Amino acid sequence: MTPERLRDILTRVARGELDAEAALEAVKRLPFEDLGFAKVDHHRALRAGLPEVVYAPGKTHQQIVAVARALRDAGQAVLVTRLDAAAAAAVTAALPELTYAASARIAYWRAADSAPSGRGTIMVVAAGTADLPVAEEAALTAELLGNRVERVTDVGVAGIHRLFAHHERLRAASVLIVVAGMEGALPSVVGGLVDRPLIAVPTSIGYGASFGGLAALLAMLNSCAAGVTVVNIDNGFGAAVAAHLINRSA
Repeated sequence: MTPERLRDILTRVARGELDAEAALEAVKRLPFEDLGFAKVDHHRALRAGLPEVVYAPGKTHQQIVAVARALRDAGQAVLVTRLDAAAAAAVTAALPELTYAASARIAYWRAADSAPSGRGTIMVVAAGTADLPVAEEAALTAELLGNRVERVTDVGVAGIHRLFAHHERLRAASVLIVVAGMEGALPSVVGGLVDRPLIAVPTSIGYGASFGGLAALLAMLNSCAAGVTVVNIDNGFGAAVAAHLINRSA
């Protein structure tokens, strides 16, 4: 149940186009639907501005399908994150209307196509090619939430001149998501070039002393560029949601 759908139901009731029983049928799943193993939150879009999202790891294929189907049947957008190829094959076989984006490890279904509603553009900047799965998770999530998104890839500090070629595009963005592994230096560099909100995403890419992304996380938390906000390691989804909320209210 989205704010737009609930508003439409109430408007139709007020006009006499929809009776009380039909309206009740439309909203009866609020605030959640109990599937036994999970309680699907159909009220979340009304409270938080985006529907419940399915995190695939730890769930069986059948559980993922059941939650995704419940969201779809309620007329909500479906977004399944961190979906590997085997799980994606099972999920899309059961729900062929879902699209699987392997680069982002996301399966999704749009309840309705609409023009982007964000006020500006979210720019997703990836340091290296190895960071692309996390960067694409952020970019696609932001797009599915209704934002205009641009991508800048492979502009890490090992060849910093590549970043400077995009300086004007960086400054034109409303919000930036900067994704980097290894030593995690890129967000500090970008933060020194722009006057926009910047969300840094450390990735688990790197050799032994990167400690699975901990080195990049600590570097970003200690950034000397003021205003850099940091999410958890590999959390492209969380960065996209934060950027969406900023872009919606900017």
